[in-house]
Amino acid sequence: MKTRLFRNVISSSITLLLLVGCTATQQGGTNSGMSKTQIGAIAGGVLGAIVGGATDTKHTHRGRRVAIGAASGAAIGAAIGYSLDQQAKEVAQVLHTNVDNSPTAEKNPNKDLVVSNTDKFVKIMFRSRRMFATNSAYPTPSARAEIENMLPVFRKYPNMIIQTVGHTDNRGGYEYNLRLSEQRAISVANILKNGGIANPIYSKGCSFSKPIAPNTNPTNWALNRRVEVYLYPNRNSVIDPCVN
Repeated sequence: MKTRLFRNVISSSITLLLLVGCTATQQGGTNSGMSKTQIGAIAGGVLGAIVGGATDTKHTHRGRRVAIGAASGAAIGAAIGYSLDQQAKEVAQVLHTNVDNSPTAEKNPNKDLVVSNTDKFVKIMFRSRRMFATNSAYPTPSARAEIENMLPVFRKYPNMIIQTVGHTDNRGGYEYNLRLSEQRAISVANILKNGGIANPIYSKGCSFSKPIAPNTNPTNWALNRRVEVYLYPNRNSVIDPCVN
């Protein structure tokens, strides 16, 4: 029985992969790699297949339950993936940049702004020199304007969870930098709240516990001083940005 269920799950997963591949092509995808939509569809499909196959009912054949569960899970997973892809593109557009999922983007000293996304969240990284005066927790007028530019996009996604996160370099004590990073994260969150964003918004300071580069020189210090805004589709996607 378990072997038959496993075969059904594999069969459903292969079918889903082919289907989402066609969908990505129709939406302008390329062969360079799977989109977040595809990844979400496959993950949701496999989970749905397992749940569907495990459901105990005398009225529906197990194979059919696997197929139904896989299809339902795939639809949910694909919807989340597409939403994250779309959110990232819309945020990048209003900030006059592009989505950059390169693993080296945040380490580029010439980039003060990076919009990226994974299959779990969208992340907007602002370098501190773009946002705050030295040792200040209050965004500059230009930084405030950039944050406010994102408000129309955020209003389109009333169910998403927002997290603002502050990071510093390691100059000065940990506690001082923790307070500064928290205050900067709160300042960004307050602009969103005052702009009418009713979504759950959480703020966190990481001090210098999550550096992008070793704190060994002025260039790296500048890389590590940043504020990040995370957009999550649900609570299961929320991470600890000071660790992960």
